Amino acid sequence: MKIAVMAPANRVDEHALDAVPALAAEYGVELVIDPQSWASGGGHTWAGPDQQRADTFLKYANDPSYHAIWFARGGYGSNRLFPLIFPHLEEAAKRKAYIGYSDMGFMLGALYARKIGKPIHGPMPVDINRKVGGRECAARTLAWLTRGDKSALEPGIIGTGRPAAAFNLSILAAMVGTKWLPDLADHDLLVEEVSEHLYRVDRMMFTVANSTQLAGINSLRVGTITLPEADGQADFGHSPDQIAWDWSKLMKKPYEGRAMIGHDANNHVVPFGQVIAKD
Repeated sequence: MKIAVMAPANRVDEHALDAVPALAAEYGVELVIDPQSWASGGGHTWAGPDQQRADTFLKYANDPSYHAIWFARGGYGSNRLFPLIFPHLEEAAKRKAYIGYSDMGFMLGALYARKIGKPIHGPMPVDINRKVGGRECAARTLAWLTRGDKSALEPGIIGTGRPAAAFNLSILAAMVGTKWLPDLADHDLLVEEVSEHLYRVDRMMFTVANSTQLAGINSLRVGTITLPEADGQADFGHSPDQIAWDWSKLMKKPYEGRAMIGHDANNHVVPFGQVIAKD
């Protein structure tokens, strides 16, 4: 299997991915890390200007020799590439997997909406640098891609008989009302959030719950929700579970509890739209 690593949003430090090729080799993967991943320029902390990031994505998406694109990291900026990439995707782009989370939810959602490839919410190469459990976290993506190892999957999506999709809540809320949000009818929807006040989580859940585009989901689950570090555990008066429960009632959909996804080493794989049978 041949996998490309590139960065549609923020850059990584030049040596942040040095340990990833050896890990990939353990799974029989030929890993190609494009130097664009640590490029700079174009504003913000992007891995190069929009056109450079788009061109790099297209280089690998349209190359039939690559089986997957593994996004280097999240941040912000992948949504800016849509007009530059979607008109130029070729047949080869429809046959590969695309893996990431956080801001990469923009890419995964837009690809899924257009039935292009196999979008997968899962750990990214940069996760290998997490102080505790980083290597195991990054390995889950490789284990699923190369071996179909179900231990890498978010456990709650197995054996339900239903498809699932997972998003960072900020990204999902930003996609609501746009043509880029995929049809998630009959899907179990998993959301997570990082470094946000709980009142903002509640506000984004308001957007999700009142979206006619998401009215057809089957159920709602919540992964890791972390608060801004400076706030510690500031009391909003409602826990993430209570927030999700409140808005799921408005949607008339069941809230089915917590999920093992998020911006931490416990992040697990959620392949968009796949019905995963029990062994």
